[in-house]
Amino acid sequence: MHHYIEKILRAKVYDVAEETPLDYAPMLSDKLENRIYLKREDLQPVFSFKLRGAYNKIASLTPAQTVHGVIAASAGNHAQGVALAAKKLGIKALIVMPKTTPEIKVKSVKARGAKIVLHGDSYDEAYAHAQELVADKGMTFIHPYDDPEVIAGQGTIAMEILRQHNADIHAIFVPVGGGGLLAGIVAYVKFVRPEIKVIAVEPDDADCLNQALKAGQRVILEQVGLFTDGVAVKQVGAEPFRLAQQFVDQVITVSTDEICAAIKDIFDDTRSVAEPAGALAVAGMKKYIEQQGVRQQTLVAIDSGANINFDRLRYVAERTQVGEHREILLAVAIPETPGSFLKFCKTLGKRSITEFNYRYFDQQMAQVFVGITSSGVESDRRQLIEQLVGDGFKVTDMTGNELAKDHIRYMVGGHAPCELNEKIYSLQFPERPGALLKFLLALGSQWNISLFHYRNHAAAFGKVLIGLQISASQCVAFEKCISNLGLMYQHETDNPAYRLFAGRSVGPVAE
Repeated sequence: MHHYIEKILRAKVYDVAEETPLDYAPMLSDKLENRIYLKREDLQPVFSFKLRGAYNKIASLTPAQTVHGVIAASAGNHAQGVALAAKKLGIKALIVMPKTTPEIKVKSVKARGAKIVLHGDSYDEAYAHAQELVADKGMTFIHPYDDPEVIAGQGTIAMEILRQHNADIHAIFVPVGGGGLLAGIVAYVKFVRPEIKVIAVEPDDADCLNQALKAGQRVILEQVGLFTDGVAVKQVGAEPFRLAQQFVDQVITVSTDEICAAIKDIFDDTRSVAEPAGALAVAGMKKYIEQQGVRQQTLVAIDSGANINFDRLRYVAERTQVGEHREILLAVAIPETPGSFLKFCKTLGKRSITEFNYRYFDQQMAQVFVGITSSGVESDRRQLIEQLVGDGFKVTDMTGNELAKDHIRYMVGGHAPCELNEKIYSLQFPERPGALLKFLLALGSQWNISLFHYRNHAAAFGKVLIGLQISASQCVAFEKCISNLGLMYQHETDNPAYRLFAGRSVGPVAE
Protein backbone atom coordinates (compact mmCIF):
# COMPACT_ATOMS: atom_id res chain seq x y z
CA MET A 1 0.00 0.00 0.00
CA HIS A 2 2.81 2.45 0.87
CA HIS A 3 4.44 1.53 -2.43
CA TYR A 4 1.32 2.58 -4.40
CA ILE A 5 0.67 5.71 -2.37
CA GLU A 6 4.19 6.92 -3.18
CA LYS A 7 3.74 6.14 -6.88
CA ILE A 8 0.36 7.90 -7.02
CA LEU A 9 1.69 11.02 -5.30
CA ARG A 10 4.63 11.16 -7.74
CA ALA A 11 2.63 10.31 -10.89
CA LYS A 12 3.40 12.56 -13.86
CA VAL A 13 -0.09 12.56 -15.29
CA TYR A 14 -0.66 16.31 -15.20
CA ASP A 15 1.70 16.99 -18.07
CA VAL A 16 -1.20 15.95 -20.33
CA ALA A 17 -4.20 15.06 -18.15
CA GLU A 18 -6.65 17.44 -16.48
CA GLU A 19 -7.85 17.43 -12.89
CA THR A 20 -11.46 16.69 -13.74
CA PRO A 21 -14.37 18.10 -11.74
CA LEU A 22 -16.42 16.15 -9.22
CA ASP A 23 -19.87 17.33 -10.27
CA TYR A 24 -22.98 17.13 -8.13
CA ALA A 25 -25.82 15.45 -10.06
CA PRO A 26 -29.04 17.12 -8.87
CA MET A 27 -31.52 15.07 -10.91
CA LEU A 28 -29.96 11.74 -10.02
CA SER A 29 -29.69 12.83 -6.39
CA ASP A 30 -33.35 13.74 -6.25
CA LYS A 31 -34.48 10.55 -8.00
CA LEU A 32 -32.30 8.23 -5.90
CA GLU A 33 -32.71 10.12 -2.60
CA ASN A 34 -28.95 10.34 -2.08
CA ARG A 35 -26.21 12.90 -2.75
CA ILE A 36 -24.75 11.75 -6.06
CA TYR A 37 -21.47 13.02 -7.49
CA LEU A 38 -19.96 12.20 -10.89
CA LYS A 39 -16.19 12.17 -11.39
CA ARG A 40 -16.03 13.57 -14.91
CA GLU A 41 -13.25 11.63 -16.59
CA ASP A 42 -15.18 12.04 -19.83
CA LEU A 43 -13.76 15.59 -19.87
CA GLN A 44 -10.15 14.48 -20.35
CA PRO A 45 -8.47 15.51 -23.65
CA VAL A 46 -9.09 11.97 -24.97
CA PHE A 47 -12.55 11.79 -23.33
CA SER A 48 -11.42 8.99 -21.01
CA PHE A 49 -9.38 8.37 -17.85
CA LYS A 50 -6.97 6.07 -19.72
CA LEU A 51 -4.64 8.96 -20.52
CA ARG A 52 -3.46 9.06 -16.90
CA GLY A 53 -2.05 5.56 -16.70
CA ALA A 54 -0.68 5.52 -20.25
CA TYR A 55 1.29 8.75 -19.81
CA ASN A 56 2.59 7.82 -16.37
CA LYS A 57 3.91 4.51 -17.74
CA ILE A 58 5.52 5.93 -20.89
CA ALA A 59 7.07 8.84 -18.98
CA SER A 60 8.77 6.32 -16.67
CA LEU A 61 10.54 4.47 -19.50
CA THR A 62 14.25 4.83 -20.19
CA PRO A 63 15.59 6.01 -23.59
CA ALA A 64 16.68 2.44 -24.31
CA GLN A 65 13.11 1.20 -23.76
CA THR A 66 11.65 3.70 -26.21
CA VAL A 67 14.20 3.60 -29.01
CA HIS A 68 11.98 1.30 -31.11
CA GLY A 69 8.78 2.93 -29.93
CA VAL A 70 5.86 1.69 -27.84
CA ILE A 71 3.00 -0.66 -28.67
CA ALA A 72 -0.38 -1.25 -27.03
CA ALA A 73 -3.48 -3.39 -27.47
CA SER A 74 -6.74 -1.58 -26.82
CA ALA A 75 -10.43 -1.34 -27.65
CA GLY A 76 -9.94 2.41 -27.96
CA ASN A 77 -9.54 4.52 -24.84
CA HIS A 78 -6.14 3.17 -23.76
CA ALA A 79 -5.07 3.46 -27.38
CA GLN A 80 -5.90 7.16 -27.43
CA GLY A 81 -4.04 7.65 -24.17
CA VAL A 82 -0.94 5.89 -25.48
CA ALA A 83 -1.09 7.77 -28.79
CA LEU A 84 -1.34 11.18 -27.13
CA ALA A 85 1.29 10.36 -24.49
CA ALA A 86 3.74 9.08 -27.11
CA LYS A 87 3.17 12.14 -29.28
CA LYS A 88 3.77 14.43 -26.30
CA LEU A 89 7.05 12.64 -25.50
CA GLY A 90 8.20 12.33 -29.12
CA ILE A 91 7.97 8.52 -29.25
CA LYS A 92 6.47 6.50 -32.10
CA ALA A 93 3.46 4.35 -31.22
CA LEU A 94 1.72 1.33 -32.75
CA ILE A 95 -1.75 0.32 -31.56
CA VAL A 96 -3.42 -3.07 -32.11
CA MET A 97 -7.20 -2.68 -31.91
CA PRO A 98 -10.00 -5.27 -32.22
CA LYS A 99 -11.95 -5.07 -35.45
CA THR A 100 -15.06 -4.43 -33.33
CA THR A 101 -13.69 -1.11 -31.98
CA PRO A 102 -16.10 1.81 -32.56
CA GLU A 103 -15.04 3.91 -35.53
CA ILE A 104 -14.88 7.08 -33.45
CA LYS A 105 -12.07 5.55 -31.36
CA VAL A 106 -10.12 4.34 -34.40
CA LYS A 107 -10.28 7.79 -35.97
CA SER A 108 -9.25 9.47 -32.71
CA VAL A 109 -6.15 7.26 -32.42
CA LYS A 110 -5.13 7.97 -36.01
CA ALA A 111 -5.62 11.69 -35.43
CA ARG A 112 -3.04 11.57 -32.63
CA GLY A 113 -0.33 10.18 -34.86
CA ALA A 114 -0.25 6.50 -33.92
CA LYS A 115 -0.20 3.69 -36.46
CA ILE A 116 -3.04 1.16 -36.17
CA VAL A 117 -3.38 -2.55 -36.81
CA LEU A 118 -6.91 -3.99 -36.62
CA HIS A 119 -6.87 -7.60 -35.46
CA GLY A 120 -9.37 -10.01 -33.87
CA ASP A 121 -12.85 -9.49 -32.46
CA SER A 122 -11.93 -8.86 -28.82
CA TYR A 123 -9.29 -7.22 -26.68
CA ASP A 124 -7.71 -10.58 -25.88
CA GLU A 125 -7.17 -11.42 -29.55
CA ALA A 126 -5.69 -7.96 -30.14
CA TYR A 127 -3.46 -8.41 -27.08
CA ALA A 128 -2.09 -11.75 -28.33
CA HIS A 129 -1.24 -10.22 -31.70
CA ALA A 130 0.45 -7.23 -30.03
CA GLN A 131 2.70 -9.62 -28.09
CA GLU A 132 3.77 -11.20 -31.37
CA LEU A 133 4.66 -7.75 -32.71
CA VAL A 134 6.62 -6.93 -29.56
CA ALA A 135 8.91 -9.88 -30.24
CA ASP A 136 9.16 -9.01 -33.91
CA LYS A 137 9.77 -5.25 -33.69
CA GLY A 138 11.43 -4.82 -30.31
CA MET A 139 8.89 -2.25 -29.16
CA THR A 140 7.95 -1.74 -25.48
CA PHE A 141 4.47 -2.95 -24.59
CA ILE A 142 2.26 -0.56 -22.61
CA HIS A 143 -0.24 -2.69 -20.74
CA PRO A 144 -3.68 -1.09 -20.32
CA TYR A 145 -4.19 -2.23 -16.71
CA ASP A 146 -1.78 -4.85 -15.35
CA ASP A 147 1.19 -2.58 -14.62
CA PRO A 148 2.08 -0.70 -11.40
CA GLU A 149 2.86 2.57 -13.23
CA VAL A 150 -0.46 2.43 -15.12
CA ILE A 151 -2.30 1.60 -11.90
CA ALA A 152 -0.63 4.54 -10.14
CA GLY A 153 -1.63 6.88 -12.93
CA GLN A 154 -5.27 5.83 -12.62
CA GLY A 155 -5.00 6.15 -8.84
CA THR A 156 -4.64 9.93 -9.16
CA ILE A 157 -8.40 9.97 -9.71
CA ALA A 158 -8.95 8.79 -6.13
CA MET A 159 -6.51 11.41 -4.87
CA GLU A 160 -8.54 14.11 -6.61
CA ILE A 161 -11.89 12.79 -5.35
CA LEU A 162 -10.80 12.82 -1.70
CA ARG A 163 -9.33 16.29 -2.08
CA GLN A 164 -12.40 17.65 -3.87
CA HIS A 165 -14.82 16.20 -1.33
CA ASN A 166 -13.28 15.91 2.13
CA ALA A 167 -16.61 15.27 3.89
CA ASP A 168 -18.17 11.84 4.39
CA ILE A 169 -18.43 9.52 1.38
CA HIS A 170 -20.39 6.30 1.73
CA ALA A 171 -19.09 4.59 -1.42
CA ILE A 172 -17.19 5.08 -4.67
CA PHE A 173 -18.37 3.07 -7.69
CA VAL A 174 -15.73 2.05 -10.23
CA PRO A 175 -16.17 0.45 -13.68
CA VAL A 176 -14.06 -2.66 -14.24
CA GLY A 177 -12.56 -4.21 -17.35
CA GLY A 178 -9.07 -5.46 -16.65
CA GLY A 179 -9.07 -3.73 -13.28
CA GLY A 180 -6.35 -1.05 -13.52
CA LEU A 181 -8.66 1.82 -12.60
CA LEU A 182 -10.16 -0.16 -9.73
CA ALA A 183 -6.70 -1.13 -8.43
CA GLY A 184 -5.44 2.45 -8.39
CA ILE A 185 -8.55 3.79 -6.68
CA VAL A 186 -8.85 1.06 -4.06
CA ALA A 187 -5.12 1.30 -3.18
CA TYR A 188 -5.37 5.03 -2.48
CA VAL A 189 -8.83 5.13 -0.87
CA LYS A 190 -8.28 2.23 1.51
CA PHE A 191 -4.99 3.76 2.70
CA VAL A 192 -6.29 7.31 3.21
CA ARG A 193 -10.02 6.75 3.99
CA PRO A 194 -10.53 3.02 4.69
CA GLU A 195 -14.11 3.57 5.88
CA ILE A 196 -15.21 4.45 2.32
CA LYS A 197 -16.63 1.50 0.41
CA VAL A 198 -15.09 0.81 -3.00
CA ILE A 199 -17.57 -1.05 -5.18
CA ALA A 200 -16.62 -2.57 -8.52
CA VAL A 201 -19.16 -2.63 -11.36
CA GLU A 202 -19.08 -4.99 -14.36
CA PRO A 203 -21.45 -5.90 -17.21
CA ASP A 204 -23.18 -9.19 -16.50
CA ASP A 205 -21.83 -10.58 -19.79
CA ALA A 206 -18.19 -9.58 -19.09
CA ASP A 207 -17.77 -10.07 -15.33
CA CYS A 208 -14.22 -11.42 -15.19
CA LEU A 209 -13.50 -9.94 -11.72
CA ASN A 210 -16.77 -11.21 -10.27
CA GLN A 211 -16.08 -14.74 -11.53
CA ALA A 212 -12.48 -14.61 -10.33
CA LEU A 213 -13.45 -13.56 -6.80
CA LYS A 214 -16.00 -16.37 -6.63
CA ALA A 215 -13.41 -18.91 -7.80
CA GLY A 216 -10.64 -17.54 -5.58
CA GLN A 217 -8.35 -17.22 -8.60
CA ARG A 218 -8.27 -15.52 -11.98
CA VAL A 219 -10.44 -17.20 -14.57
CA ILE A 220 -10.73 -16.78 -18.33
CA LEU A 221 -14.26 -16.18 -19.58
CA GLU A 222 -15.21 -18.20 -22.66
CA GLN A 223 -16.74 -15.12 -24.26
CA VAL A 224 -17.64 -11.55 -23.38
CA GLY A 225 -20.40 -9.23 -24.55
CA LEU A 226 -19.24 -6.44 -26.84
CA PHE A 227 -21.83 -3.76 -26.13
CA THR A 228 -19.71 -2.36 -23.29
CA ASP A 229 -16.62 -2.54 -25.49
CA GLY A 230 -14.39 -0.51 -23.16
CA VAL A 231 -14.47 -3.28 -20.55
CA ALA A 232 -14.84 -6.34 -22.80
CA VAL A 233 -11.99 -8.29 -21.16
CA LYS A 234 -11.93 -12.06 -20.60
CA GLN A 235 -9.49 -12.08 -17.66
CA VAL A 236 -8.83 -9.53 -14.91
CA GLY A 237 -5.21 -8.45 -14.50
CA ALA A 238 -3.01 -10.25 -11.95
CA GLU A 239 -2.08 -7.16 -9.93
CA PRO A 240 -5.59 -5.65 -10.00
CA PHE A 241 -6.97 -9.01 -8.85
CA ARG A 242 -4.50 -9.15 -5.95
CA LEU A 243 -5.59 -5.72 -4.75
CA ALA A 244 -9.28 -6.41 -5.35
CA GLN A 245 -9.14 -9.59 -3.27
CA GLN A 246 -7.80 -7.64 -0.32
CA PHE A 247 -9.67 -4.36 -0.46
CA VAL A 248 -12.74 -4.24 -2.74
CA ASP A 249 -15.95 -4.27 -0.71
CA GLN A 250 -18.36 -5.60 -3.34
CA VAL A 251 -18.84 -6.39 -7.02
CA ILE A 252 -22.11 -5.51 -8.76
CA THR A 253 -23.04 -6.72 -12.25
CA VAL A 254 -25.52 -4.88 -14.46
CA SER A 255 -27.44 -5.61 -17.65
CA THR A 256 -27.28 -3.85 -21.02
CA ASP A 257 -30.67 -2.25 -20.32
CA GLU A 258 -29.44 -0.90 -16.98
CA ILE A 259 -26.33 0.55 -18.64
CA CYS A 260 -28.45 2.25 -21.30
CA ALA A 261 -30.66 3.76 -18.59
CA ALA A 262 -27.52 5.07 -16.84
CA ILE A 263 -26.37 6.74 -20.07
CA LYS A 264 -29.65 8.64 -20.07
CA ASP A 265 -29.26 9.54 -16.38
CA ILE A 266 -25.84 11.05 -17.03
CA PHE A 267 -27.17 12.95 -20.05
CA ASP A 268 -30.08 14.36 -18.05
CA ASP A 269 -27.69 15.84 -15.45
CA THR A 270 -24.70 16.82 -17.60
CA ARG A 271 -25.94 17.01 -21.21
CA SER A 272 -23.00 14.77 -22.11
CA VAL A 273 -23.29 11.30 -23.64
CA ALA A 274 -21.29 8.59 -21.88
CA GLU A 275 -20.08 5.50 -23.67
CA PRO A 276 -21.46 2.22 -22.23
CA ALA A 277 -18.34 1.61 -20.12
CA GLY A 278 -18.47 5.25 -19.01
CA ALA A 279 -21.97 4.78 -17.56
CA LEU A 280 -21.19 1.45 -15.91
CA ALA A 281 -20.51 2.92 -12.46
CA VAL A 282 -23.78 4.87 -12.43
CA ALA A 283 -25.70 1.72 -13.39
CA GLY A 284 -24.06 -0.17 -10.54
CA MET A 285 -24.71 2.65 -8.10
CA LYS A 286 -28.42 2.65 -8.96
CA LYS A 287 -28.61 -1.10 -8.46
CA TYR A 288 -26.75 -0.86 -5.14
CA ILE A 289 -29.19 1.77 -3.88
CA GLU A 290 -32.16 -0.37 -4.93
CA GLN A 291 -30.76 -3.53 -3.32
CA GLN A 292 -29.43 -1.98 -0.10
CA GLY A 293 -32.10 0.66 0.46
CA VAL A 294 -29.41 3.33 0.99
CA ARG A 295 -30.77 6.83 1.60
CA GLN A 296 -29.28 10.27 2.30
CA GLN A 297 -25.71 9.13 1.71
CA THR A 298 -22.93 10.63 -0.42
CA LEU A 299 -22.08 8.38 -3.36
CA VAL A 300 -19.49 8.92 -6.09
CA ALA A 301 -19.62 7.27 -9.52
CA ILE A 302 -16.80 7.54 -12.04
CA ASP A 303 -17.98 8.65 -15.48
CA SER A 304 -15.02 7.01 -17.17
CA GLY A 305 -15.44 7.89 -20.84
CA ALA A 306 -17.49 9.42 -23.65
CA ASN A 307 -16.18 7.72 -26.80
CA ILE A 308 -19.40 6.43 -28.33
CA ASN A 309 -20.38 6.18 -31.98
CA PHE A 310 -23.34 8.42 -32.72
CA ASP A 311 -25.24 5.65 -34.51
CA ARG A 312 -25.27 3.56 -31.31
CA LEU A 313 -27.55 6.10 -29.66
CA ARG A 314 -30.60 4.66 -31.40
CA TYR A 315 -29.98 1.30 -29.72
CA VAL A 316 -29.27 2.98 -26.37
CA ALA A 317 -32.52 4.94 -26.52
CA GLU A 318 -34.48 1.81 -27.44
CA ARG A 319 -33.18 -0.13 -24.43
CA THR A 320 -33.30 2.70 -21.90
CA GLN A 321 -37.02 2.44 -21.16
CA VAL A 322 -36.69 -1.21 -20.16
CA GLY A 323 -33.59 -0.42 -18.13
CA GLU A 324 -35.54 2.17 -16.16
CA HIS A 325 -38.43 -0.29 -15.62
CA ARG A 326 -40.61 2.09 -17.68
CA GLU A 327 -41.48 -0.30 -20.48
CA ILE A 328 -42.85 -3.82 -20.20
CA LEU A 329 -42.60 -6.11 -23.23
CA LEU A 330 -45.13 -8.92 -23.53
CA ALA A 331 -46.33 -11.56 -25.97
CA VAL A 332 -50.10 -11.76 -25.56
CA ALA A 333 -52.57 -14.15 -27.16
CA ILE A 334 -55.79 -12.32 -28.12
CA PRO A 335 -58.94 -13.91 -29.60
CA GLU A 336 -59.12 -13.24 -33.35
CA THR A 337 -62.47 -11.48 -33.16
CA PRO A 338 -63.52 -7.89 -33.80
CA GLY A 339 -63.15 -5.76 -30.66
CA SER A 340 -60.61 -7.99 -28.89
CA PHE A 341 -57.82 -5.43 -29.24
CA LEU A 342 -60.12 -2.78 -27.78
CA LYS A 343 -60.91 -5.07 -24.82
CA PHE A 344 -57.17 -5.56 -24.31
CA CYS A 345 -56.57 -1.79 -24.24
CA LYS A 346 -59.44 -1.30 -21.78
CA THR A 347 -57.82 -3.86 -19.49
CA LEU A 348 -54.67 -1.74 -19.48
CA GLY A 349 -56.65 1.25 -18.18
CA LYS A 350 -54.59 4.46 -18.12
CA ARG A 351 -51.37 2.78 -19.21
CA SER A 352 -50.05 3.79 -22.62
CA ILE A 353 -49.06 1.31 -25.29
CA THR A 354 -45.58 2.10 -26.62
CA GLU A 355 -45.56 -0.57 -29.30
CA PHE A 356 -48.00 -3.03 -30.85
CA ASN A 357 -46.93 -5.54 -33.50
CA TYR A 358 -49.52 -7.84 -35.01
CA ARG A 359 -50.26 -9.66 -38.27
CA TYR A 360 -53.33 -11.80 -38.97
CA PHE A 361 -52.38 -15.47 -39.28
CA ASP A 362 -54.80 -17.76 -37.41
CA GLN A 363 -58.59 -17.66 -37.37
CA GLN A 364 -58.81 -18.43 -33.65
CA MET A 365 -56.06 -16.54 -31.80
CA ALA A 366 -53.81 -13.59 -32.55
CA GLN A 367 -50.28 -13.48 -31.09
CA VAL A 368 -49.19 -9.89 -30.55
CA PHE A 369 -45.95 -8.31 -29.35
CA VAL A 370 -46.74 -5.32 -27.20
CA GLY A 371 -44.81 -2.67 -25.27
CA ILE A 372 -46.58 -1.04 -22.30
CA THR A 373 -45.55 1.87 -20.11
CA SER A 374 -44.66 1.14 -16.50
CA SER A 375 -44.36 3.24 -13.36
CA GLY A 376 -40.64 2.58 -12.97
CA VAL A 377 -41.17 0.13 -10.11
CA GLU A 378 -40.11 -3.46 -10.83
CA SER A 379 -43.20 -4.94 -9.10
CA ASP A 380 -45.45 -3.08 -11.56
CA ARG A 381 -44.63 -5.63 -14.27
CA ARG A 382 -45.75 -8.55 -12.12
CA GLN A 383 -48.99 -6.78 -11.21
CA LEU A 384 -49.77 -6.01 -14.85
CA ILE A 385 -49.22 -9.61 -15.95
CA GLU A 386 -51.44 -10.86 -13.13
CA GLN A 387 -54.14 -8.41 -14.20
CA LEU A 388 -54.03 -9.53 -17.85
CA VAL A 389 -54.05 -13.22 -16.93
CA GLY A 390 -56.96 -12.57 -14.59
CA ASP A 391 -58.89 -11.09 -17.52
CA GLY A 392 -58.36 -14.21 -19.58
CA PHE A 393 -55.31 -13.29 -21.67
CA LYS A 394 -52.41 -15.71 -22.12
CA VAL A 395 -49.22 -13.74 -21.44
CA THR A 396 -45.50 -14.43 -21.94
CA ASP A 397 -43.10 -11.91 -20.40
CA MET A 398 -40.52 -10.73 -22.98
CA THR A 399 -38.99 -7.87 -20.97
CA GLY A 400 -35.83 -9.79 -20.15
CA ASN A 401 -35.63 -11.75 -23.41
CA GLU A 402 -32.60 -10.51 -25.36
CA LEU A 403 -33.63 -12.24 -28.59
CA ALA A 404 -37.06 -10.64 -28.41
CA LYS A 405 -35.63 -7.15 -27.82
CA ASP A 406 -32.88 -7.35 -30.41
CA HIS A 407 -34.68 -9.15 -33.23
CA ILE A 408 -38.15 -10.62 -32.81
CA ARG A 409 -39.89 -7.34 -32.06
CA TYR A 410 -39.00 -6.19 -35.57
CA MET A 411 -39.87 -9.49 -37.24
CA VAL A 412 -43.43 -9.97 -36.03
CA GLY A 413 -45.80 -10.60 -38.92
CA GLY A 414 -44.79 -11.05 -42.53
CA HIS A 415 -46.94 -11.91 -45.52
CA ALA A 416 -50.59 -12.69 -44.97
CA PRO A 417 -51.24 -16.48 -45.09
CA CYS A 418 -54.22 -16.07 -47.40
CA GLU A 419 -56.09 -13.47 -49.38
CA LEU A 420 -57.57 -11.05 -46.80
CA ASN A 421 -59.10 -8.37 -49.04
CA GLU A 422 -57.60 -5.85 -46.66
CA LYS A 423 -57.14 -2.13 -47.07
CA ILE A 424 -53.99 -0.50 -45.65
CA TYR A 425 -53.78 2.97 -44.12
CA SER A 426 -51.00 4.97 -42.47
CA LEU A 427 -52.23 7.38 -39.79
CA GLN A 428 -50.80 10.21 -37.72
CA PHE A 429 -52.23 11.64 -34.52
CA PRO A 430 -51.00 13.96 -31.76
CA GLU A 431 -48.99 11.90 -29.27
CA ARG A 432 -50.54 12.33 -25.84
CA PRO A 433 -51.61 9.93 -23.07
CA GLY A 434 -54.62 7.89 -24.17
CA ALA A 435 -54.41 8.91 -27.83
CA LEU A 436 -54.21 5.33 -29.10
CA LEU A 437 -57.08 4.16 -26.88
CA LYS A 438 -59.21 7.11 -28.07
CA PHE A 439 -58.54 6.08 -31.65
CA LEU A 440 -59.55 2.45 -31.00
CA LEU A 441 -62.70 3.48 -29.13
CA ALA A 442 -63.73 5.55 -32.13
CA LEU A 443 -63.27 2.55 -34.42
CA GLY A 444 -65.31 0.35 -32.09
CA SER A 445 -65.91 -3.24 -33.18
CA GLN A 446 -67.34 -2.60 -36.61
CA TRP A 447 -64.17 -3.40 -38.58
CA ASN A 448 -61.80 -6.32 -38.21
CA ILE A 449 -58.14 -5.28 -37.91
CA SER A 450 -55.83 -7.60 -39.86
CA LEU A 451 -52.53 -5.72 -39.44
CA PHE A 452 -51.37 -3.23 -36.84
CA HIS A 453 -48.03 -1.60 -36.08
CA TYR A 454 -47.47 1.29 -33.69
CA ARG A 455 -44.32 2.50 -31.95
CA ASN A 456 -44.19 5.44 -29.55
CA HIS A 457 -41.00 7.40 -30.26
CA ALA A 458 -41.66 10.26 -27.83
CA ALA A 459 -42.30 12.52 -30.82
CA ALA A 460 -45.08 15.06 -31.27
CA PHE A 461 -47.06 12.69 -33.50
CA GLY A 462 -47.75 8.97 -33.17
CA LYS A 463 -47.72 6.85 -36.32
CA VAL A 464 -49.86 3.77 -37.00
CA LEU A 465 -49.94 1.34 -39.90
CA ILE A 466 -53.29 -0.44 -39.93
CA GLY A 467 -54.89 -3.09 -42.12
CA LEU A 468 -58.67 -3.58 -42.18
CA GLN A 469 -60.80 -6.32 -43.74
CA ILE A 470 -63.29 -4.00 -45.35
CA SER A 471 -64.85 -3.57 -48.77
CA ALA A 472 -64.20 -0.61 -51.05
CA SER A 473 -67.56 0.88 -50.06
CA GLN A 474 -66.74 0.59 -46.36
CA CYS A 475 -63.55 2.56 -46.93
CA VAL A 476 -65.69 5.70 -47.22
CA ALA A 477 -67.14 5.18 -43.74
CA PHE A 478 -63.74 4.41 -42.25
CA GLU A 479 -62.10 7.47 -43.79
CA LYS A 480 -64.98 9.65 -42.58
CA CYS A 481 -64.49 8.25 -39.06
CA ILE A 482 -60.79 9.08 -38.90
CA SER A 483 -61.35 12.46 -40.51
CA ASN A 484 -63.88 13.30 -37.78
CA LEU A 485 -61.14 12.47 -35.27
CA GLY A 486 -58.89 15.03 -36.92
CA LEU A 487 -56.32 12.44 -37.92
CA MET A 488 -54.05 12.62 -40.95
CA TYR A 489 -54.20 9.46 -43.04
CA GLN A 490 -52.99 8.01 -46.30
CA HIS A 491 -54.22 5.00 -48.25
CA GLU A 492 -51.29 2.56 -48.57
CA THR A 493 -52.74 -0.63 -50.09
CA ASP A 494 -50.78 -0.11 -53.31
CA ASN A 495 -47.57 0.91 -51.55
CA PRO A 496 -44.77 -1.37 -52.84
CA ALA A 497 -43.25 -1.72 -49.36
CA TYR A 498 -46.51 -3.20 -48.08
CA ARG A 499 -46.98 -5.44 -51.11
CA LEU A 500 -43.44 -6.80 -51.00
CA PHE A 501 -43.15 -7.46 -47.28
CA ALA A 502 -46.60 -7.66 -45.68
CA GLY A 503 -49.30 -8.09 -48.31
CA ARG A 504 -50.46 -11.24 -50.06
CA SER A 505 -48.84 -10.26 -53.37
CA VAL A 506 -45.17 -11.31 -53.50
CA GLY A 507 -44.59 -10.93 -57.25
CA PRO A 508 -42.90 -8.02 -59.01
CA VAL A 509 -44.21 -4.61 -57.96
CA ALA A 510 -44.62 -1.87 -60.55
CA GLU A 511 -43.12 1.50 -59.76
